[in-house]
Amino acid sequence: MELNTIKDAFDRVTKKQKLSSSKAQEVLEQIDREIELALQKLQSLDDLESELDYLSVLAELKTKLKDMAPPNQLESTQKELNMALSKYPKLLEKTFNPDITKAYRNTVFDTHTVNQIIASHFYRQGLFEIGDCFVAETQEPESVCSVKLLFQEMFQILEAMRCRNLQPALNWAAANSEKLKQNGSDLLLKLHSLQFVEILQKQSREEALKYARTYLSSFASDHMSEIQKLVICILWTGRLDRSPYAQLLSPTNWDKVAEKLTRQFCNILGQSYESPLNVTIAAGAQGLPPLLKFMTVMAGKKQEWQLMKQLPVPVELDKEFQFHSIFVCPVSKEQSNDENPPMLMTCGHVLCKQSIMKMSKNSTRSFKCPYCPSDIDASTCRQLCF
Repeated sequence: MELNTIKDAFDRVTKKQKLSSSKAQEVLEQIDREIELALQKLQSLDDLESELDYLSVLAELKTKLKDMAPPNQLESTQKELNMALSKYPKLLEKTFNPDITKAYRNTVFDTHTVNQIIASHFYRQGLFEIGDCFVAETQEPESVCSVKLLFQEMFQILEAMRCRNLQPALNWAAANSEKLKQNGSDLLLKLHSLQFVEILQKQSREEALKYARTYLSSFASDHMSEIQKLVICILWTGRLDRSPYAQLLSPTNWDKVAEKLTRQFCNILGQSYESPLNVTIAAGAQGLPPLLKFMTVMAGKKQEWQLMKQLPVPVELDKEFQFHSIFVCPVSKEQSNDENPPMLMTCGHVLCKQSIMKMSKNSTRSFKCPYCPSDIDASTCRQLCF
């Protein structure tokens, strides 16, 4: 909603600017026409004619320009443009608060952990020299570099794939075939399929058939249709680009397999596919605006904000930032946790344990469900696991 407001304000400024520019161009053209007419009259006068005639032409031009009043014509549009321009920066400053420190809380961070996260981010992006420099500057122990070695192997494989060399990727996938199978991944088949198409293009039909028998036949039981499509391509040797299977030559197939390999590599390492630092910053950028709004309201209660154990306002994040099931008690409005888990009542409704304890006076009496007329005995409530 706020971005739409900014866009509307920007559109108003650009519209006023175009109107002002158009009006200025129109006035200049009027002045130019009058001057051209005056020059033509002056040029048509005979040299023998009196000076009075020349002065009368110039006086006529002066009168026309005065009647035209260019400054008056430009004043209204320029004034509207200036007003729009003066409002726009104020709206930007109001919406994009430059002082984000208002939402800062005196949270104690473990410097070593933060350094590890940053160094890991550099290594997982393939920025190994920058990562090494950061580790040296922060004087982190060599153990941080263990992450570097893991991701170096991955980037070596990806670099080889960019050079159309699939052997390192095939070796890694074969060595981790059991783990890939447990993850339900068909990465090994995709790699062999790419290799098969490469052989079909660059080598002989016999070599491609031999490769299919050696490496693709083992996947036939679960991926028969895909194997059949690849084998039929042998009939189109030398003209695969004109066959019904020309999409197998698309470079996007390599990009998709490279992404799949990256995901599986990170999964087997126990690492997330997305950099935790990237995710944290992106989620923080979404959560920051409501926190800044809240701090504007709480301007005189900074100390209270620092002592709060839980956020007093809901911070909505997109689905890509929601990694766990979250239950908010409809009575207390607090999120459940290990000490205050969600409890399923006999009527089918769910409240947090502390709310049930409070409503039942620590299980000494029954209470009515806040959402239906059922009488609830706290002892019959069961912890709910998502």
